[in-house]
Amino acid sequence: MSGNSHGHTLAGWTGATIIFIGFCVGGVFMVLAEPIGFWVGIVIIVLGGVVGLVMRLMGLGMPLPEKKIAVGARTSADG
Repeated sequence: MSGNSHGHTLAGWTGATIIFIGFCVGGVFMVLAEPIGFWVGIVIIVLGGVVGLVMRLMGLGMPLPEKKIAVGARTSADG
Protein backbone atom coordinates (compact mmCIF):
# COMPACT_ATOMS: atom_id res chain seq x y z
CA MET A 1 0.00 0.00 0.00
CA SER A 2 2.83 2.41 0.66
CA GLY A 3 4.03 2.04 -2.90
CA ASN A 4 1.09 3.95 -4.39
CA SER A 5 1.42 7.08 -2.21
CA HIS A 6 -2.20 6.84 -1.07
CA GLY A 7 -3.27 10.17 0.40
CA HIS A 8 0.19 11.66 0.78
CA THR A 9 -0.73 14.98 -0.82
CA LEU A 10 -1.27 18.49 0.43
CA ALA A 11 -4.98 18.27 -0.44
CA GLY A 12 -5.37 14.97 1.41
CA TRP A 13 -3.61 16.10 4.56
CA THR A 14 -5.38 19.47 4.67
CA GLY A 15 -8.82 17.97 4.14
CA ALA A 16 -8.23 15.22 6.70
CA THR A 17 -6.92 17.70 9.28
CA ILE A 18 -9.93 20.00 8.92
CA ILE A 19 -12.30 17.01 9.12
CA PHE A 20 -10.53 15.78 12.26
CA ILE A 21 -10.87 19.20 13.90
CA GLY A 22 -14.58 19.25 13.03
CA PHE A 23 -14.99 15.77 14.50
CA CYS A 24 -13.33 16.90 17.74
CA VAL A 25 -15.45 20.06 17.94
CA GLY A 26 -18.65 18.13 17.32
CA GLY A 27 -17.69 15.47 19.85
CA VAL A 28 -16.93 17.95 22.60
CA PHE A 29 -20.19 19.83 22.12
CA MET A 30 -22.16 16.59 21.92
CA VAL A 31 -20.83 15.60 25.35
CA LEU A 32 -21.66 19.10 26.64
CA ALA A 33 -25.21 18.74 25.20
CA GLU A 34 -24.88 21.92 23.13
CA PRO A 35 -26.60 21.33 19.78
CA ILE A 36 -25.36 24.54 18.16
CA GLY A 37 -21.72 23.61 18.78
CA PHE A 38 -22.37 20.09 17.51
CA TRP A 39 -23.77 21.45 14.24
CA VAL A 40 -20.82 23.82 13.93
CA GLY A 41 -18.61 20.72 14.10
CA ILE A 42 -20.67 19.08 11.34
CA VAL A 43 -20.28 22.21 9.19
CA ILE A 44 -16.50 22.11 9.76
CA ILE A 45 -16.46 18.45 8.65
CA VAL A 46 -18.29 19.29 5.41
CA LEU A 47 -16.01 22.29 4.90
CA GLY A 48 -12.98 19.99 5.19
CA GLY A 49 -14.33 17.80 2.41
CA VAL A 50 -14.97 20.81 0.19
CA VAL A 51 -11.50 22.26 0.87
CA GLY A 52 -9.87 18.92 0.04
CA LEU A 53 -11.86 18.64 -3.19
CA VAL A 54 -11.07 22.21 -4.27
CA MET A 55 -7.36 21.70 -3.54
CA ARG A 56 -7.44 18.46 -5.55
CA LEU A 57 -9.04 20.29 -8.48
CA MET A 58 -6.30 22.94 -8.18
CA GLY A 59 -3.72 20.21 -8.78
CA LEU A 60 -2.56 19.69 -5.20
CA GLY A 61 -3.92 16.13 -4.94
CA MET A 62 -3.24 12.82 -6.60
CA PRO A 63 -3.56 12.95 -10.38
CA LEU A 64 -6.44 10.93 -11.78
CA PRO A 65 -5.38 7.68 -13.46
CA GLU A 66 -5.56 7.69 -17.23
CA LYS A 67 -8.06 5.30 -18.73
CA LYS A 68 -6.53 2.79 -21.11
CA ILE A 69 -8.70 1.74 -24.02
CA ALA A 70 -7.96 -1.65 -25.49
CA VAL A 71 -7.66 -1.51 -29.27
CA GLY A 72 -9.80 -4.05 -31.03
CA ALA A 73 -11.66 -5.09 -27.89
CA ARG A 74 -15.05 -6.64 -28.55
CA THR A 75 -18.10 -6.48 -26.39
CA SER A 76 -20.89 -9.01 -26.17
CA ALA A 77 -23.09 -6.65 -28.19
CA ASP A 78 -20.63 -6.81 -31.13
CA GLY A 79 -21.47 -10.46 -31.69
